[in-house]
Amino acid sequence: MTSPTKTEGRVLDDEQIFQLAEELYVAETSGVPGISISERHPEATIGDAYAIQAAGTKLRVQAGESVRGRKVGLTAKVMQVQFGVDTPDFGVLLGSMFHPEGTPLSSSALIAPRVEPEVSFVLNRSLRGPGVTVTDVLAATAFVVPSLEVIDSRIRDWQITIVDTIADNASSARVVVGGTPTRLVDIDIRAVGVVLRRNGSIVETGASGAVLGNPANAVAWLANTLAAYGVQLEAGELVMPGTCTRAINVTPGDTIRAQFDGLGDVTVGFVDDTSDRQVLASAGSGAGR
Repeated sequence: MTSPTKTEGRVLDDEQIFQLAEELYVAETSGVPGISISERHPEATIGDAYAIQAAGTKLRVQAGESVRGRKVGLTAKVMQVQFGVDTPDFGVLLGSMFHPEGTPLSSSALIAPRVEPEVSFVLNRSLRGPGVTVTDVLAATAFVVPSLEVIDSRIRDWQITIVDTIADNASSARVVVGGTPTRLVDIDIRAVGVVLRRNGSIVETGASGAVLGNPANAVAWLANTLAAYGVQLEAGELVMPGTCTRAINVTPGDTIRAQFDGLGDVTVGFVDDTSDRQVLASAGSGAGR
């Protein structure tokens, strides 16, 4: 199973779920954002949102995508307060989201991108909840790497609620991995300092401890939460546990660099290339059941 399909806590029917998932897929591939789901369906629940996310993942897998990892969002208390929740959320990382460091990333393939620095975990064994602990996460981690998550919203002007962002695959868009793989025994995963630069200037600073006190806590939370849907974290998957700083806006011409104490750097540059949007639009035109 690639994504949750649990129906508990839902009020929208299957046809509505599929229609909304397809709308988000088309918005992603066309570059034309839609109206928020919560605005059109104020009755929609978090259960509905995860069902929409799962339907969207299914569309992409049917189109040839593969699941390469998972992400956790809303790990910072300030973001939970903003969205009126007391728990993180999660999304799926697909193969097409992974962008090689050193290759310019086209802003034209995105709508309103923002960037977050994260310490990502790469697993060498599966993790299946319930009952996964931080100790289990540490034992199942092959190494960690510095990474940048490019988030984006297929909802117009980022006017989103918790339902919108979950349905929109936790606002995931791209992943850039850099640095050198580092074993957990070689660092204190709770205290990795991060400096985020835009075009050479420092714009944010933070530390890995901002992620639930220890980013391994986020990975354990994810494994235990996915268990309710019959899903486990697989060996070889990359898990993004949440951002160490606030997200920053980016525009064409920007170069974003994150420096992680003990892990190295990761950099991505943004360019304007409309050809990427044309390719995505062509792929999205085949969306369907």
